[in-house]
Amino acid sequence: MILTVTLNLALDVTYQVPGVDWDGVNRVGAVHRRAGGKGVNVARVLATLGRDVLVTGLAGGPTGQAVQADLRAAGLRHTLCPVAADSRSTLTVSDTADPRTALFNEPGPEVTPDELRNFMTTYEDLLATAEAVVISGSLPRGVPAGTYATLAAIAAGQGVPAIVDADGEPLRHAPKGRPSVVKPNAEELARAVPGGTPVEGAQELRSQGAEAVVVSMGADGLLAVTGEGTFRARMPYTVRGNPTGAGDSLVAGLALGLVESDPWPERLRRAAALGAAAVARPVAGEFDRDVYTEIHPQIIIT
Repeated sequence: MILTVTLNLALDVTYQVPGVDWDGVNRVGAVHRRAGGKGVNVARVLATLGRDVLVTGLAGGPTGQAVQADLRAAGLRHTLCPVAADSRSTLTVSDTADPRTALFNEPGPEVTPDELRNFMTTYEDLLATAEAVVISGSLPRGVPAGTYATLAAIAAGQGVPAIVDADGEPLRHAPKGRPSVVKPNAEELARAVPGGTPVEGAQELRSQGAEAVVVSMGADGLLAVTGEGTFRARMPYTVRGNPTGAGDSLVAGLALGLVESDPWPERLRRAAALGAAAVARPVAGEFDRDVYTEIHPQIIIT
């Protein structure tokens, strides 16, 4: 089983609008409402690929209830810990004519120390049957910035490899937990380790404790700095669409490569192909199988 951790779960709302007028009134062509947050999106992709996956995190209030109802409807196994405050919503506006996408994220609930301690106990129990854990997304208010490092260290103590996908202070702290993989995008890496090249930034995170650092670089593919060497995955062409869930699909591919002990070139090829295939779908947590099948063998690894 692959465990995904989403401490800042959300109800994701996606508006598809044919030609957004950013200064006027718009008629929405299609609306999608579903459980979200980065770890939930990773779990959806893994489940589509036939993997046993379990979602954990924090949920509260009417929005948290809506998230749990959608997880049940999707058949995604989950063990969520309650919080008193209401979980957040996010809004994605996707211009289907351009295409352009804007994302609006609420900050999330205020989490108390007791609620966080309750989650930590549940998390340690769930690790007992996990092959790997994906720890991703933003932190809700009240949760310390070093929490992802703590979660990765707890997993390492139980022999469970961890992938951390975070930004800002949680990313800067993450290597201290000695995760198997840290996965920033290029902008997140530049904020965490300013002033150097992507390779230098990734090397710095490795020097702080991460076993490997995989940097997503959009249309330029992937960079991986690992104990086995430095690799680049280069895309044959750019897929147009909604990039919102591309990083999460990419992380799902990395998780599969981790539990299956694939060589790094194959891990990166599958991860990059899944990320590109996700862009072709309007909603995060999905990927286009035809795009995946077409682009996978064309990705160049150096």
